[in-house]
Amino acid sequence: MLAQQQIDEEVRRLDQAETTRKQTEPSTIRFPEMEIKDAYAIQKAWIQLKQNKGRKVIGHKIGLTSKVMQVAMGINEPDSGVLLDDMIFENNSNIQAANFLDPKIEVELAFVLKKRLFGENLTIEEVLDATDYVIPALELIAARTYRKNSKTGYVRTVRDTISDNAANAGIITGGEKVTPKSVDLRWVSALLYKNGTIEESGVAAAVLDHPVKGVIWLAKKYAQHNEALEAGQIILSGSFTRPIDVVVGDEIIADYGPLGKISVNFT
Repeated sequence: MLAQQQIDEEVRRLDQAETTRKQTEPSTIRFPEMEIKDAYAIQKAWIQLKQNKGRKVIGHKIGLTSKVMQVAMGINEPDSGVLLDDMIFENNSNIQAANFLDPKIEVELAFVLKKRLFGENLTIEEVLDATDYVIPALELIAARTYRKNSKTGYVRTVRDTISDNAANAGIITGGEKVTPKSVDLRWVSALLYKNGTIEESGVAAAVLDHPVKGVIWLAKKYAQHNEALEAGQIILSGSFTRPIDVVVGDEIIADYGPLGKISVNFT
């Protein structure tokens, strides 16, 4: 277990990397024995620092929801991060790529809650009943720590990703808001285009067989610490495509068919 002084130092490194736009070495370089709970302690302390600077928590993200990614990262469950009010971008936005370190885009669904969710054994029905609406969403991910050090070859671990707020950097929503029981969420699909060329496609059932299961997992994790998902919060339920790289000049379009499109340009 990391000492508070060590946690504070890792937070300082992450915050400095984000501020200066210069990646830093992952925490496991300095603390190879650190545990998942240490990683979440670093994440929590970093979010608290951001709140002290005036940021507000608006929701949560769930990552590593596919079995393939979990095996690749050596874990058996997803990870999570926190959404803040400065991470929101409108549909058809122009986003400055230089503001983000190693940016990538993922295709997701966002659940907007109308009721508080608390409990370790929630059902799909209970989550649907607590959801105001579901809307197509893109997650902008970034890496304040090196994914892979080009000089040493060291690859960051899932503990480093968690410390780095699960690589979260932004969210872009668009298309049609749907009530959660008006469509079969498992079969919501999307085509992801970059500069007019299709790069990825996927179906929402790739997220734990049902995107709601990601929300159930997250609620359980929070309930273990006597915390809840609150009404009004946005929950990114997990990506159903691989992340694609973006650079200056890229135009991204995610086509969700009957649920509409999301478009964003990186300038």
